[in-house]
Amino acid sequence: MRAKRAALYGAAAISGLAGAGLIGGMAQAADMASGDLDEVTVYATRNPIEAFDYAGQVSVIPKDVIEDFNPSTLADIFDAVPGAAIGGGPRRSGMTPDVRGLSGEGVLILFDGARQSYLSGHDGRFFVDPELVRAVEVVRGPTSALYGSGALGGVIAVRTITAADFLEEGERAGVKVSSGYQSVNDEWRVGATGVWRSEDDKVDVVGNFTLRNSSDIELGSGLTLEADDEILSSLLKTTFRPNEEWTLSASWMRYGGNSVDPNNPQGNNPAGPGNGNVDRDIDSNTIQATANYNPSTNLIDANLVGYFTKNTVTEDEIDTTRVVSREVETFGVSLDNRSRFEMGPAALTFTYGGEFYRDEQVGRDNVTADMTRGGVPDATAKFYGAFAQAELSVKGPVGVFTLVPGVRWDRFENDAVGNPSTSDEAVSPKVGATWKPVPQLLFFGNWSEAFRAPSFNEIYADDIHFQIPNLSVPGPFGPFGPPAFVTNFFIPNPDLVPEESETWEVGAGLDFENILFDGDSFMAKGSYYQSDVTNLIDLEVNIPFTCFLTPDQLFPGAPPCGSGEAFGNYSRNVNVTNAELDGVEVEAQYDNRYVWLRGNVATIDGRDVDNNDYVGVLAPRIIFLDGGVKFFGGDVRLGARVSIASDFDKVNDPTNARDGYTVGDVYAVWQPMTGSLKGLRVDIGADNVTDADYEVVAAGVSQPGRNFKAAISWRQGF
Repeated sequence: MRAKRAALYGAAAISGLAGAGLIGGMAQAADMASGDLDEVTVYATRNPIEAFDYAGQVSVIPKDVIEDFNPSTLADIFDAVPGAAIGGGPRRSGMTPDVRGLSGEGVLILFDGARQSYLSGHDGRFFVDPELVRAVEVVRGPTSALYGSGALGGVIAVRTITAADFLEEGERAGVKVSSGYQSVNDEWRVGATGVWRSEDDKVDVVGNFTLRNSSDIELGSGLTLEADDEILSSLLKTTFRPNEEWTLSASWMRYGGNSVDPNNPQGNNPAGPGNGNVDRDIDSNTIQATANYNPSTNLIDANLVGYFTKNTVTEDEIDTTRVVSREVETFGVSLDNRSRFEMGPAALTFTYGGEFYRDEQVGRDNVTADMTRGGVPDATAKFYGAFAQAELSVKGPVGVFTLVPGVRWDRFENDAVGNPSTSDEAVSPKVGATWKPVPQLLFFGNWSEAFRAPSFNEIYADDIHFQIPNLSVPGPFGPFGPPAFVTNFFIPNPDLVPEESETWEVGAGLDFENILFDGDSFMAKGSYYQSDVTNLIDLEVNIPFTCFLTPDQLFPGAPPCGSGEAFGNYSRNVNVTNAELDGVEVEAQYDNRYVWLRGNVATIDGRDVDNNDYVGVLAPRIIFLDGGVKFFGGDVRLGARVSIASDFDKVNDPTNARDGYTVGDVYAVWQPMTGSLKGLRVDIGADNVTDADYEVVAAGVSQPGRNFKAAISWRQGF
């Protein structure tokens, strides 16, 4: 049977490209899609399974599809994932992910299993170049039963390249060189990859470096967004297989970024008073070692992963001598095992293990007396977790039933100098079920509880938040001079409790082959979910109202305007909101030797259950379509993509409403599969071909305009 296509991206789209006249005039094409779509999800259950069979929603974006987007950042590919996006605005230094209405600490990011714990109010957290990525998995919905804190909205797991991705059978070494350009920010890219594999196949090594250089971004509004980036990324990975039972690997991935942009790079924020330009230096390192032991017994298939990540962002203010930095180090280790049992018509996979990780943050500011940075506490967090999951599949007269119960226990502790320690525990259960009455039809559902522990940034936030003019008293130079200023201070809140959610989801899927042509396939999967989220953490800002009154407007007994908590001029994080989030996600794909068609549709709504206000990172109804035609046995592919969004009115302030939009891309790929040019790949295309002015992140935040793109690469094996 033909391998299933698992990323499940699309519904019927661009069907006119598959007209009979065009098909009849084409050369006989090979049986291939736009890429060899990877149908296996590694992270959804910690046990590799086909994504279609998962009792929930997971998208796997393989290298082939990533390359067709010719991305500058991973944000470029998230149109292919319903219910997930990369927000923050067009600048790469401000990009942050959201999944099913939750963002920040509510979305867990993994690089080859290593947690990425860097979080900042306005900085991005995706420190990886697309050239280093072989696949991206997006598990949508709560997964605390396997991953603990942070997986309230879902998991974004990045898998990096391996030597096997570049070497064909019989090859012992290889090189790949590549270059690319895009016009919207005048970005150039160059990169090189080298691989080696021993004669006995026991050892392999892969190394890569990629350099990007870009400047200001031309927006669809006609304006130019300040952004000057230079990114140098690298990866070194080696794998050793001493025998058939053991696989050992080690890797080091680095992302070095330097940019000149506003202190708050998100949205379309310009540089100016209160948001001056900074020379921003990003230094991100992930070092990892893994061991897999899989002897000839069904009882043991064990993984041990140890990792260390260090992310440092330094901001040197252009117009002053001030330099601030935030450094977050994470050390983690996890151990899990899979025991498999066959019992007649039943099969059981028992997955269990434990995890420990430690986050440590240091903030520095060269203009403070003690060199500490306000709002960035020097703090430590420790997490301990243990989990167990059973996957029981039973084949009966009415089809195949699968039941997947799981549970995880977590303990977490926070410490900061001069502040009380905090600790708490959480138990996260989950159960999923699928029924396949026939192999082509799937029904599924799941229920789960999840949590997100308050971060040390939220618990221990301190020092200066912002300053405002005090209009209630004359300024230092009299009534006609500039006003005096007062300071709003962060204050810690050790009483914060975890955000928690209870979610249920139901859905169905279709999987057909040999429909119109031999070897063609159609897959579709959709679901409806509802999450009740309690104790959402938000920043409470208190300012005395008298700060905005002039002396003649003051009345007897009015509270004075001053600085800090004593005057009620403070900010702190509090548990304030109980929310209900619900939505629909559908994705599908059709592929044959002549055309590919894929797409998705997603809707989401979020309400405060107490006052019915909108809450969460909401989005309009979005339809994404991608399709194309294959020529010359698949050596040439012509494709087009379109994103269609409805008007967005899920806002509490009508001025934040956004118009709907339709944005289209076109692209072409030439990739000879045989002959002397095998190994060559040429990409050309244009994003936002109509130069549309549209808003995705927020009202007034225009997206990049028309963008011409080109790339060329050459791979040679030896």
